[in-house]
Amino acid sequence: MTSTGIRELKDNLSHYVRRIEAGERIAVTAHGRVVAELGPPARATRAGRRTQYDDLVATGVVRPPLESGDPLADWPTLRLPAGIAAHLIDTDRGEA
Repeated sequence: MTSTGIRELKDNLSHYVRRIEAGERIAVTAHGRVVAELGPPARATRAGRRTQYDDLVATGVVRPPLESGDPLADWPTLRLPAGIAAHLIDTDRGEA
């Protein structure tokens, strides 16, 4: 998590707001002590509750993707004959 002093935050507020919009969390310090944390707003699910993913983003553990879409869309589809995957797993475990 990035930290910044109050004066720096005031002088460059739009810069920090853009970073927060991108999913980053900013710790605000006063005299070297963290007094606040700024981050993107929480998203609610259909039931009105936050998801675990939202909690991870809010705490700064993960950052949301910069691009939309499926990151696996361009990956090739692998098709193995029936039973091959189980055999490979058993072999890897030394059970075959």
